[in-house]
Amino acid sequence: MLDTLTQRLSRVVKNLRGQARLTEDNIAEALREVRMALLEADVALPVVRDLIARIKEKAVGQEVIGSLTPGQALVGVVHRELAELMGGAHSGLNLAVQPPAVVLMAGLQGAGKTTTTGKLGKLLRERMKKKVLAVSADVYRPAAIQQLKQVSEQAGIDFFPTQASDKPALIAASALDFARKHYYDVVLFDTAGRLAIDEAMMREVAELHEALQPVETLFVVDAMLGQDAVNTARAFNDALPLTGVVLTKLDGDARGGAALSVRHVTGKPLKFAGVGEKLNGLEEFHPERMASRILGMGDVLGLIEDAQRGVDQEKAQAFAKKLKAGKGFDLSDFKEQIGQMRKMGGLSGLLDKLPAQFAQAAQQAGSQVEDKAVRRLEGIIDSMTPAERIRPELIKASRKRRIAAGAGVSVQEVNRLLNQFDQTQKMMKQFSKGGMQKMMRGMKGMLPGMH
Repeated sequence: MLDTLTQRLSRVVKNLRGQARLTEDNIAEALREVRMALLEADVALPVVRDLIARIKEKAVGQEVIGSLTPGQALVGVVHRELAELMGGAHSGLNLAVQPPAVVLMAGLQGAGKTTTTGKLGKLLRERMKKKVLAVSADVYRPAAIQQLKQVSEQAGIDFFPTQASDKPALIAASALDFARKHYYDVVLFDTAGRLAIDEAMMREVAELHEALQPVETLFVVDAMLGQDAVNTARAFNDALPLTGVVLTKLDGDARGGAALSVRHVTGKPLKFAGVGEKLNGLEEFHPERMASRILGMGDVLGLIEDAQRGVDQEKAQAFAKKLKAGKGFDLSDFKEQIGQMRKMGGLSGLLDKLPAQFAQAAQQAGSQVEDKAVRRLEGIIDSMTPAERIRPELIKASRKRRIAAGAGVSVQEVNRLLNQFDQTQKMMKQFSKGGMQKMMRGMKGMLPGMH
């Protein structure tokens, strides 16, 4: 997301090389680039004005010290201000109440409330070891109740059965009584939405809030709404005492302005970000990490957390030893690593958290390798002999035809796989030669607190 802003800021850094300090003159053009990129990313105009003014105030006159370049110094200021704009520090769920803790999900229809309810339930169950009950109070949308039931089953959380003929207030009372009697830690209420804000919806969700007295009221908003996300957020914030925001579809084609605007408009912290349709595609929102991703620095900490949750540690250590020993990276390793990536949210999720220069290399290594293609890719590698997996250079025309026939694919797909492997192998060589250390050294001056 926010690729345009990332690209423009990269140019800003290059243009400021050679300056001894940041002055009003030499950052005027840089700030103009930042302003245009923010507007193109659909960030609300008042938010842009406020952010630019704060960056200018903090940056002008700042000495360029040590190994910092002026571009790095400015990026450091922009990083801090972007993080502050999105809330500064991470704000998690407040569940420190007598159980059951009630979480109310509010937002427009189509924002992803029901799926987000399942994702949040899965996160609470797996990472926080909570006993979770999901309840649907959406008695208007066809099959909304059935959808939450299916999502709850997939997420491994319990579902409170309701009927479309029930009144939302009655559902709330019955579900709360059930949750207390069966000792649930958290109750997630999925409320009804509309295609647009209307008085009836706002009145109903306000009445539900009054009846439930939730510890958390989360506003779920689609990041692809752009400027409309800001107007919707303002309306819900006026009607409900919101405690936080969940941004969905951050992995889509959205220009991402909502991520920078909603916090400013509501004054409420961004608590979670939805990435991908799978039920593990919900991330805790860390403003400083998102600022790093926007500036092309990646989210190395987020990547590490994903790896700890999804990667087989013994296999990872064996693979690291193999690379360090200089034994190379073969097609069997390639297959294994793609399987691990899938556990970490797919290749697209991984690329989004890599620093820009590594993400570009990985993109060339096979940005099309997503879940539907992984099984076909594994089939191609499985059709190779052990010798071919270790030495791909053996695979000439006749072998390619045999492998393609064995995997049920075209020769072109075998060629595509070999090209992807070649790019990945080059990237792995860079890592094994200290590429990651070089990357981290280059980032020292950009990220506050890095030593």
